[in-house]
Amino acid sequence: MTTRELLYVKTVADTHNISKAAKKLFVAQPSLSQSLQRIEDTIGTRLFIRGSDGLRLTYAGEKYYQMACTILKIYDDFEAEISDMNDLKTGHISFGITNHLGAIMLPMVMPQFKEECPGIDLDIFEGSTELQEEKLISGDLDFSIMHAPVEDNEPNPSLNYEILARHPFVIAISKKDPLVKLAVPREGYTYPVLDVKLLEDHPLLTLHKEQRIRHVTDSVIKKAGIHPVIKFVSRNYMTLEKLAAEGIGFTLLPSDYINVNLYDNPPAYLSIDDKYSAYWSLCITTVKGAFLSRADQRFLDIIRTNAIK
Repeated sequence: MTTRELLYVKTVADTHNISKAAKKLFVAQPSLSQSLQRIEDTIGTRLFIRGSDGLRLTYAGEKYYQMACTILKIYDDFEAEISDMNDLKTGHISFGITNHLGAIMLPMVMPQFKEECPGIDLDIFEGSTELQEEKLISGDLDFSIMHAPVEDNEPNPSLNYEILARHPFVIAISKKDPLVKLAVPREGYTYPVLDVKLLEDHPLLTLHKEQRIRHVTDSVIKKAGIHPVIKFVSRNYMTLEKLAAEGIGFTLLPSDYINVNLYDNPPAYLSIDDKYSAYWSLCITTVKGAFLSRADQRFLDIIRTNAIK
């Protein structure tokens, strides 16, 4: 059993397709098929069966896949240690970040990191927090920059969440909406405060259920005890922000995102009372006990410095 064989099985399992896996591995499809056959002959059982959605792992295949992920992660950690020996002259970092957070954070940290460590290659995965957590556990990522689970969502017990900063959410609603006049300025809040309960009869604009902004939104709505009708669902918070400005409904947004984009017709922004815990926490997420190379640690130090500015 070699690391190449482990990688072959893992890649086929991830892509569910021999042809796609061969392209990703830069090997000929017949050669990959033959290698898989030899592996199955050696262990004496099938690892894959063909289903309607492509190749699926058998029970033995699932066990093999779990072992492959573990061993390949150990091998990657070894390579990272070798990079340390090279004093950061060469190396590789693989990390995850959400799409919108990447647009905010990466321009702040990348120039400094590349100036300090020009020989370190970066492999950046942009995806939802759920996908990042899956890739962390499977060993595909060294760490992730994301937002921690909210109160109603249990954190993954295999992961460590290092909280860097907390950012409150705000209500985005049309400036013409009568509720804007009901919001009251209060000390300690950036915008006038509106009681969330007053939004009961307003249509809600929100994101998909796997996105962290949606998690915070659902938690606030639940605490307020209201049941607004969901008018529109999107994966892009900017779409919701623009629709809110046009009076289509209201949406909840993190305050650290609202100054990223400039609009000709922005919505009104209203603060939310602290009792609703309307916030999310920027964090560094790692697998508990995982090895972090010096390159990882230097990149994370730059993230930590910029997160508190």
